[in-house]
Amino acid sequence: TDASTFDLPTCTVLIPAHNEEKVIGRTIEAMLNLDYPGDRLKIIVINDGSKDGTREIIERYHGQDTRVELFDVPRGQGGRGKSRALNLGITRVASEIVAVYDADNTPEKSALRYLVAQLISHKELGAVLGKFRTVNKNYNILTRFINIETLSFQSVLQAGRWQMHNIATLPGTNYVIWTRLLRQMDGWDEEALTEDSELSIRIYQQGYKIKFIPYAITYEQEPQEWGVWIKQRTRW
Repeated sequence: TDASTFDLPTCTVLIPAHNEEKVIGRTIEAMLNLDYPGDRLKIIVINDGSKDGTREIIERYHGQDTRVELFDVPRGQGGRGKSRALNLGITRVASEIVAVYDADNTPEKSALRYLVAQLISHKELGAVLGKFRTVNKNYNILTRFINIETLSFQSVLQAGRWQMHNIATLPGTNYVIWTRLLRQMDGWDEEALTEDSELSIRIYQQGYKIKFIPYAITYEQEPQEWGVWIKQRTRW
């Protein structure tokens, strides 16, 4: 479907950020470069109790472009995980559609437009997700293997489930969902260990489908040290 022919709805990108000073600048720039009507796009960066320079970087970008908004998680409520940050962030959303990106993500210019075009074209869809690629795949042997793993998971499992059964599950990033559906379901489950899988099940229970489109691409930074990787996988 030619995404350029659509009258695109309003969309808010939510980016939870906790101590992300190394990557948040590049991420915000990628969001500002998205091929999406400027008057219909808002970027809310949720500063979740960062102790580094994250907040100052977000403020600097807000000064340059009013589409960027800083949302500080209230004192004492920070550091309770991504679901909590997103649930607080959605209270500030006035758009028809919500997009979610991680703080280390740099989507391709066309990614958001492709996702939204699919969502508004098929009334049975509650959410649409794209593909993520490893930006630092050539760093060392670990990142090379992570790259193979993520590509295999998406090309075999996600694509296969969609092709064979019309089923897909949301990842943690690079997806869009109807705002009214999120509100109807009371947002993300803050008790769930894997909030994205849990949300996927509830979307299906509401009678909607989730579609996987491999050509809406974002790039993300993967762990480069074994210790960091083990910690990440233990959490998963």
